[in-house]
Amino acid sequence: MENQTQILTVLVLYLSFLIGFGVYQGRKAKSGKDFSIAGRQLPGWVAALSERATGESAWALLGLPGFAYAAGLSAIWVAIGCVAGIIVAWTVFAGRLRREAEKYDATTFIDYIAKRHADSGKWIRILGSFTVVFFFFFYVGAQFLGGGKTLNALFGIDPKVGMLITALIILPYTVLGGLKSVAYTDTVQAIVMILTLTIAPIVGLAYIASHPDVFAHSVTSALEMSGPEYSSILGGLAGGAALVFVIAEFSWFFGYLGGMPQLSIRFMAIKDEKNAKLARNVGVGWTILAYIGALLIGWIGIAIFGPGGLSDQEQVMPSVMLKLFPPFLAAVFITGAIAAMLSTADSLLILSATELSENLLKPFVYKDDFDPKRSLRLSRISTVALGVIALITAYVVPSNLIYTIVGYTWAGIGDTFSVIVILTLFWKKFHGRAVPPTIVTGLLFTIFWISSGLEEIVSARLMTFIVTAVVAVISTYALKPKEAASTA
Repeated sequence: MENQTQILTVLVLYLSFLIGFGVYQGRKAKSGKDFSIAGRQLPGWVAALSERATGESAWALLGLPGFAYAAGLSAIWVAIGCVAGIIVAWTVFAGRLRREAEKYDATTFIDYIAKRHADSGKWIRILGSFTVVFFFFFYVGAQFLGGGKTLNALFGIDPKVGMLITALIILPYTVLGGLKSVAYTDTVQAIVMILTLTIAPIVGLAYIASHPDVFAHSVTSALEMSGPEYSSILGGLAGGAALVFVIAEFSWFFGYLGGMPQLSIRFMAIKDEKNAKLARNVGVGWTILAYIGALLIGWIGIAIFGPGGLSDQEQVMPSVMLKLFPPFLAAVFITGAIAAMLSTADSLLILSATELSENLLKPFVYKDDFDPKRSLRLSRISTVALGVIALITAYVVPSNLIYTIVGYTWAGIGDTFSVIVILTLFWKKFHGRAVPPTIVTGLLFTIFWISSGLEEIVSARLMTFIVTAVVAVISTYALKPKEAASTA
């Protein structure tokens, strides 16, 4: 009860600060561009930390430590795939996307692709924005569901009430300030996350070495004592099964290559070249430290509790925190994990709302009238509407259906748009008429592959990338650009 009270106290104080800080930053939004892309004036360190908080959220604090606790040493493969993808994203794509956004005066992710391929801009806006809004709409609903479940597990709050609380926390600063509010609140969360992921492993290694009542006194001995499936880098697998396992875990790499809009929009919002370099260094450094720390927390959990000591693997981080630290300090770190979910929810909400307002609604509502204040008003109305509808959906749609749709997102959106971004930036022959069939193919193939059960054989994150790339190349040669077609 004492721990619960302290966690609740810290959570209320922390979230109150976030809301106030977000509202303060949000007062500076004066136009649709300020709302959707922070006026392309984000400092490098803010863009980097915001992108990392959005990209990792509860995954780095709950998901990956839980996977490391359940899988042992073989969890390193998913970490390698993610870290490699993030490093490539920051070193290869971030600077280029920032320059492209500036060159084409893009206000959203799809707006950039449409302006870059103006010969098919209308269809790119319709297909691209609809796809992003549809999937991320359910993604936001999933975050509301997660918030409700977490508050229920910690404090016994009814999950439906917890979902409402989660929405009421996120909506005020998101609606008021857009990306700028979201970016600065995410920055606070990224700092709390990295403190958790660096301090806890150091204290944890000292703890298991000095306490006689633990399962093992070092990470190495904990993995060895747990059996070959924990101590082997291939999880005790061999031959084809091992190859499939490694490919599936590493395939997270492909979605980071410019294709996740909520991450790429941070690259596009960076202020200038100097800040882009700072952002790259901060983003890469944060990622390496965070992933090492997340793996170590999971393995330290094995050393403390044993491989079967926890009924829920994703509770390993909170359980380790409560073992290592006084209740109040543990509460700060656990609260950081709860708040990290909000980093994903607010980012997905703002991205969905801006894609909806800028690319689908504004051309029809305002036509040629691009008054900044009216654009800002439309963006805010869209954010409120999407947030409310996502909350209602989370109440009435079965959670397993919501999570199923969310499960398509990394391959269906991440891989599909990664292919489009890569070819747009690095292949001069790639043109606008090849983009719509690429989008449609990526989404339909992902749904087919996962629904058919083939995901159990080869990951959709790999296959969608390959198939979409093939279709994009074929379409580039089979469909002539409009300019060429008109002179033929």
